[in-house]
Amino acid sequence: MIRARRARIVATLGPASRDPEVVLALARAGADVFRLNFSHGSHEDHAEALKAIRAAEKAIDRPIGVLADLQGPKFRLGVFKDGPVEIKPGDRFRLDLDPTPGDATRVCMPHPELFAAMSVGAKLLLDDGKVRLKVIEAGADHAEVEVVQGLRLSDHKGISLPGGVINLSPLTPKDREDLAYALRMGVDWVALSFVQRAADMAELRRLVGGKAAVLAKIEKPSALIDLGAILDQCDGVMVARGDLGVELEPEEVPVAQKTIIRAARVRGIPVIVATQMLESMITAPTPTRAEASDVANAVYEGADALMLSAESAAGGFPLEAVTMMNRIIERVERDPAWPGLMDAEQHAMLDDHDADALVAAARRAADAGSTACLVAFTTTGVTALRLARERPLQPVLALTDDIRVARKLCLAWGIEPRLGVQPQSLDHLTKGATTLAVELGLAEPNGRVLILAGTPFGSPGAANLLRLAHAPAKRGD
Repeated sequence: MIRARRARIVATLGPASRDPEVVLALARAGADVFRLNFSHGSHEDHAEALKAIRAAEKAIDRPIGVLADLQGPKFRLGVFKDGPVEIKPGDRFRLDLDPTPGDATRVCMPHPELFAAMSVGAKLLLDDGKVRLKVIEAGADHAEVEVVQGLRLSDHKGISLPGGVINLSPLTPKDREDLAYALRMGVDWVALSFVQRAADMAELRRLVGGKAAVLAKIEKPSALIDLGAILDQCDGVMVARGDLGVELEPEEVPVAQKTIIRAARVRGIPVIVATQMLESMITAPTPTRAEASDVANAVYEGADALMLSAESAAGGFPLEAVTMMNRIIERVERDPAWPGLMDAEQHAMLDDHDADALVAAARRAADAGSTACLVAFTTTGVTALRLARERPLQPVLALTDDIRVARKLCLAWGIEPRLGVQPQSLDHLTKGATTLAVELGLAEPNGRVLILAGTPFGSPGAANLLRLAHAPAKRGD
């Protein structure tokens, strides 16, 4: 199964979609990577979902990636003695560590690390931003605040401290247990929530130990400040617009999205745009026109992948959501203006290696002639990712003898990963690449194929070989 598009689709599995028949239908409809959200569901639920994914992978004869998304720390209020309390702008309120149930004047906030990160004038957002508070007095165990916006508060509402750097590891004890389980399961990607600094990703990378690729979810303003250093520790990144949108003003989110996509594309690491892409399809079989435009905009920006969350995990129309996203992406990529708009979003590449220059030359060579497809032999996936960074319009077939590498590459723009034996010679390389390209329908007989590889064959390292070949002719020609 070959995708008729370059941008990839990540579909979250949940109660509405864990059934093996639904997973297979989603894979056939266009899901390239499945997300297992460890904020919900048991380990057994995720194990059953992974089993269904691997069965679907076998059925469609195409690698499928699996992304384990760790929950991260959650900050919540305590409880109120007599139920929700009414508030209004201008009211004064107290937050403290006292576990006694709250009232209209105070409530427990059982997070000393939040008090430590507060200062006078800081903003607090509660209940996904529905309630806004301003810190009037800050202490080690309490804060006096003024209500800026909001009408009521109730038990266990979430808390955000925009702009504050909280002295806390993003890996909670639950996350560490979930991570260990996910790695035993054999997931391909691990996403970390609540990333604030590069050291957070370095800690995850150390714990993963090369057993999976690591991805940072950018959902804190502090992560935007340290974005370059964070991405240098990542194999991929997610624009987590839900949580990011709580802590940023609405008009800032599109700018942040573009900033993250550009930074990821320069580094050649996959970037996912996530949250509320087709939100109305949780309850309706078709999206709003604004949602369709949102999906299209991410494609025009050159994002590697677009993600469905509740739409596919808990909504009433998971198959329709994947099908619709697939349709929108394909339509954008048929727009004659799309390549130019996508390239306009890209900044200068980091051509500081010979391999980068070779890959850039491969794209130019492909554009200059009637090249049917490009083929990259890759041991670790690096050559294929460098090629994806160039955004060639021709199909890219990535051949590897490691199924883990093939599944990892399912997240990368325009890459068709497949298992293949490592070439033993230049002739073996050429014949294997061109024959498979024809078998998969990526090249016609006698079609022009550009091949990238590294020598000596089978050794991890940068590509140092670019070869022009022609696919085998039909028998009898």
